[in-house]
Amino acid sequence: INGVPLRRKQWYQRRVRGGKRVVCLKQLPSGLLLVTGPYKINGVPLRRVDQAYVIATSTKVELPALPDSLTDGLFKRKPKPTKNEKEMFVENTAEDPKISAEKIALQKEV
Repeated sequence: INGVPLRRKQWYQRRVRGGKRVVCLKQLPSGLLLVTGPYKINGVPLRRVDQAYVIATSTKVELPALPDSLTDGLFKRKPKPTKNEKEMFVENTAEDPKISAEKIALQKEV
């Protein structure tokens, strides 16, 4: 399935509409597909997608060798800190999640 152009489904009012065109890079150990736009062409970043949300096409694209760091661990989020009762009513000072420099470099490489 590597190198197969896919069509990512887009749901709108309980109907499937034409979504973005993406290319499947590989299947991850979790069973999800790793897809990209490529980002320079249609703005789809590296993303994990369930197989149920894509439609495969009959064409195949040759892909260069992919880095070994493209795994499920790249997409894991940091757990949010828990609050006790005293901190519950204090202003939220948590930072917005930022895209790491590692992820930006991988996107440019792929």
